Amino acid sequence: MFRNPDVSRGARGTLAPVQTMMKAAGNSRALFLLTILTGSFLLFLVQPMIARMALPRLGGAPAVWNSAMLVYQALLLAGYAYAHRLTQATSRQQAIIHIALFVVALMWLPIGLANLQPPADGSPIFWVPWLLIASIGPLFFMVASQAPLMQRWYALSGNQGEPYALYAASNIGSFGGLIAYPLLVEPFTTLNSQKWIWSSIYVALLLLVCICALQVWRSDDAGKVQPEHIGERVSIAWKRRLYWIILAAVPSGLMLSTTSHLTTDLMAMPLIWVIPLGIYLLSFSVAFADNQKPAYWISRLAPIVLIVSGAFVFVVWGKAAISGLAASLSLLFFVAVALHHEMYRTRPAPSELTSFYLMMSLGGVIGGFFCAIVAPLLFDWTWEHPILILLAAALLPAVPLLRVDENNKRIAVVMTIVGLTALGLGIFGGITEPAEPSFLSIMLASVIVMLGLAVAGFRLPFLLAVAGLLTINGGYRSFQQTLDGVRMRSYFGTYTVNSTESGRVRWLNHGTTMHGMQLLDDPTRPISYYPETSGVGIALQKAPALFGPNATVGIVGLGTGTLGCYKKPGQNWTFFEIDPLVIEIARDRKIFSFLEKCAPDVKITLGDARLTLADVPKGRFDILALDAFSSDSIPLHLLTKEAFATYRRTLKPDGLLLVHISNRYIDLNPVIAAEAKANGWYAALRHDSPTQDMINRGNRASQWIALSPDPAKLAQLTGPVNRVKSRYYDSDQWLHLDPPGNVEPWTDDYASVLPHLSLWKIL
Repeated sequence: MFRNPDVSRGARGTLAPVQTMMKAAGNSRALFLLTILTGSFLLFLVQPMIARMALPRLGGAPAVWNSAMLVYQALLLAGYAYAHRLTQATSRQQAIIHIALFVVALMWLPIGLANLQPPADGSPIFWVPWLLIASIGPLFFMVASQAPLMQRWYALSGNQGEPYALYAASNIGSFGGLIAYPLLVEPFTTLNSQKWIWSSIYVALLLLVCICALQVWRSDDAGKVQPEHIGERVSIAWKRRLYWIILAAVPSGLMLSTTSHLTTDLMAMPLIWVIPLGIYLLSFSVAFADNQKPAYWISRLAPIVLIVSGAFVFVVWGKAAISGLAASLSLLFFVAVALHHEMYRTRPAPSELTSFYLMMSLGGVIGGFFCAIVAPLLFDWTWEHPILILLAAALLPAVPLLRVDENNKRIAVVMTIVGLTALGLGIFGGITEPAEPSFLSIMLASVIVMLGLAVAGFRLPFLLAVAGLLTINGGYRSFQQTLDGVRMRSYFGTYTVNSTESGRVRWLNHGTTMHGMQLLDDPTRPISYYPETSGVGIALQKAPALFGPNATVGIVGLGTGTLGCYKKPGQNWTFFEIDPLVIEIARDRKIFSFLEKCAPDVKITLGDARLTLADVPKGRFDILALDAFSSDSIPLHLLTKEAFATYRRTLKPDGLLLVHISNRYIDLNPVIAAEAKANGWYAALRHDSPTQDMINRGNRASQWIALSPDPAKLAQLTGPVNRVKSRYYDSDQWLHLDPPGNVEPWTDDYASVLPHLSLWKIL
């Protein structure tokens, strides 16, 4: 608790105005708390909101969100640097400058995207940050600066109490903004309404900041008590500053690498984006709270959670992806609380509060830059995730779980030997054991976990044990795949080329989802989701009968180029692909030879389909097939009313649109049905359920929806349509779509995936 040393018993009469001011200011804690909560709520409400606005222009890759997070962290750093520099001015100068800049930022309201178009080369890794900075930079900068500045003003105004506790409160507001968007804002309001809601809250925040500035102004009038109240500035060693930066960088990076794991196999949607970020923010609230007991015990348990959860980093969870990734979320929370608690434990006096937050923000930017920019350029897989886990193992507070004398050199040597033993077991198990877990590998992993727990609290031995566990549990195989060159990475995801031991079958994975398969002894036969019995296979085979020998065909999404083997002489085909790396993979005959053997001269247009199709002449295609998956999800912006209007414009009046909706977690049937009902499409669904013999030959289950403005043309494709509801009936017949019920067509202005999630499949 801070006290004003000048208020002594001998000075009561002369300093009565100061005492009155102090009493009034002491009651203003709620004002500063409300201001900080409002600003933090606004700050983190805008993050998923602006990313959602950007989807139609940027696509749905997980890296889009990571790029957005990097911009947010950079603007946060700029805001904290501004707040730190501003506190060197007098209190009145601070108030005038801050309010003036807040007013200038009003020019960027209502909030929205700048009118900038993606680069022609298809690589938005640097363009995305520029778009977001141009769109919300000044607004985000001002809102970001108010949290540390209000804490400083709180101390300047003569308030008593720990100003750092307000930071915990600010993160509660941040978490509220994050949760409010996917659960309350996005499902019930349009993007246009969201712009005005956010803008209105910004104006309210400006009024609150003005009232807080008045408190500081009155404090100055009452006797300039702030120097004695907040303490003299002290010099902080750069070693300590660097320590804070590292402690902040690792949780920030872990948050983004965990986000990549989550969004790789689900829709790129705010609900999924905000889960790791929400956990990250809650860690600050726990670590910076007045009650430090929860943070203390979480820090003690963090090594246990890290070594147990870290064992699953390299596991391919498939259909249980979310259940498996719960381990990653637990790891993120415990590690973030432990490292942020260590920051709080080593915090400086309130006089250096803004400097402390500046170092924290700098660390956040470094972690974000590593994951969003460096890692995609440097690594062929998400290696940043295990690297950050190892860094976390090295940084966790050195609190031994066992009662040993950590200062005893003999104990230290023994623990190092134990750690080396764990690493050796991991390397041995990783090299000798097969890809599938065996009894021996499970036993070795269990031993390594026990050894890791025994050396917890000794940083180097614990780090060695964690490295051994990562190695035995898939790390060695993943590293071998990197050495073999079968993994590739771009801004839009990670790709792995797999093959059977016999070499007869080769397939491409995007994340953990198979995106195309080829039989090397029958290389021109379409298989996987595209066999002759699939919806798209039937349509492309019937193209000459439906539209003549010179049919024009457009395919959105290249994959391995499988569909190219349906191309007939005289037909004019165009593929649309957003990722240059996918084009390289499909054209490399040493990897996949569909294009070389079936369509060597086919045209491939690089860029997002929404933008590239807009440049296609009206009525260009007889058939347009939409197969643009990002791992296991279709990018949301390709399923909106505006997107379907673009597809319809490029189709001939009797053209066919084929939409691939196979998905493990999201039921897209009602979305397409709502679009068909609202905008005059005639539609039918085909669920291809191959027999075991066909599965052995490479076929996979798939769902395709065929749509056309012309009912006669659709009937030529489908023949009699079965009216049994598709969700209860797996059939090789064409089926009527389920009625959309109360579902409205998605638009660029309004779309929510939440009602269509199949939670039982996720869990």
